[in-house]
Amino acid sequence: MSTVTITDEPLTLEDLLAVVDGAPVELADDVRAGIAASRTIVDSALARKDAVYGLTTQVGHGKDTRLTEEEIRGEQMFLVVSHGGGVGPPLPTRQVRAALAVRLNGIARGGSGASPAVADVLAAMLNAGVHPVVPEISSVGAADLGPMAGMAQVAVGLGLAEYHGEVLPGGEALRRAGIKPLMLSGKDGLALVSANGVSIGHAALVVARAERVADAADVAAALSMEATAANPSIVHPAVGRAKLIPGQAAAADHVRTLLEGSALLQPGGPRSVQDALSFRVIPQVHGALREYVKATRSAVTAELNAAADNPLVSVPDQAVISNGNFHPMVLAIACEALRIALAHVGQLSERRMSHLWDRCMQQMTGAPTEPLYGLQLRYPAAALFPELKQLAGPATLDTPPLDLGVEDHNTAAPLSVRKTDAAVGLLEDLLAIELLLARDLLRLTPTEPHLGTGTDAALRLVTEAITVADPRPDAVHRALRDRFPVRQVGESAANVRSAAR
Repeated sequence: MSTVTITDEPLTLEDLLAVVDGAPVELADDVRAGIAASRTIVDSALARKDAVYGLTTQVGHGKDTRLTEEEIRGEQMFLVVSHGGGVGPPLPTRQVRAALAVRLNGIARGGSGASPAVADVLAAMLNAGVHPVVPEISSVGAADLGPMAGMAQVAVGLGLAEYHGEVLPGGEALRRAGIKPLMLSGKDGLALVSANGVSIGHAALVVARAERVADAADVAAALSMEATAANPSIVHPAVGRAKLIPGQAAAADHVRTLLEGSALLQPGGPRSVQDALSFRVIPQVHGALREYVKATRSAVTAELNAAADNPLVSVPDQAVISNGNFHPMVLAIACEALRIALAHVGQLSERRMSHLWDRCMQQMTGAPTEPLYGLQLRYPAAALFPELKQLAGPATLDTPPLDLGVEDHNTAAPLSVRKTDAAVGLLEDLLAIELLLARDLLRLTPTEPHLGTGTDAALRLVTEAITVADPRPDAVHRALRDRFPVRQVGESAANVRSAAR
């Protein structure tokens, strides 16, 4: 796996995800020089005894209380040790790696004032596979203080970490990996703790997953169109030209490519001049999902490459500046909007299943001769959609004031991202059932229609999943999600589309 080098250019989501998946990471020499220059400004502020938040003063409601010389020496370790609380299950390893990589890239932007040794330890932990064990719930989205402190504790030899499949004390994990524990100085502790690594890193994973589910939604819809002989006029290029929304055009192009070669495109292929809205507005609704996935990707990329520290070290201004860049507001709201778009796509899928079901009932003349898994999962699909709808509700407006009213606004970014991740999973579940139900109808149709290139490939993947699975409906559904997941269906369709071009 190629090494990801962090430079002064923006880090892409693809490079971040490569590190999450195990690619080694390193810092370019000019980035290391920038980190050192930032640290020099912190050292100068300390020498002048300036009042600097979290450096020579307490934090939170103690922001105006100056620290003694002795307290300054212990403040950075105190911040790391005192902020590491949390509840719930531990964060998954991929989210931990994402958070570590996000913080490393944030320090590389030069605004943290951390020492080069901090960046070195984070990179070493990623490269050696030392993964801090931290609870899922603790951050309110005004810097992910709790989980980032838990990760910082491992960097200094405390806390717990997973290393080669074994959970160990942080110091022992570092020892086995050959990493010397970090000695905190200057602003190092605050730089490690006051960051949104968990929210940003998790959101990057969600964006990648949502991009795949957007393709998979088109695949499921196209197969349902084949099964019901729907009218493909909805994806005529003139429709996209009449409404210049890029996501809508992309969804229509994808469905049209999937249907290439289909009997639906021939005269007399469609059953009707116009179908129900759950078919007719596929490009508009799926296009909206693509638009909000794109917006979320933009928000994540901006946060990933931001100098979002408080206080911010500005090398051009030779200053340390109190600010609110730790508030990932755009990212949090983008995830809120994305969940609404996911719910609308799920609603269309569930509505199309009603039409598939009705047609199946019309086609059945007796007991089926083979299991019809989509029919058996139709009611579970109806149970899934209300959950998806509930997740569409806002998360970002409910955090109470904290710390004597000083922290009286928070973004709830981690909750917003977690809810969005769950919503993507529920939509995957719905789309898998729609694919199975569309296959059921195609199997019940007396003369199976000639499918498009992409829809035929999707049908084969569904059939393969059924072939390898335990015959129970839940096992078949799981096989389609896991062994032949919806992600692969979407990627297969994308490959077909690329080949067609």
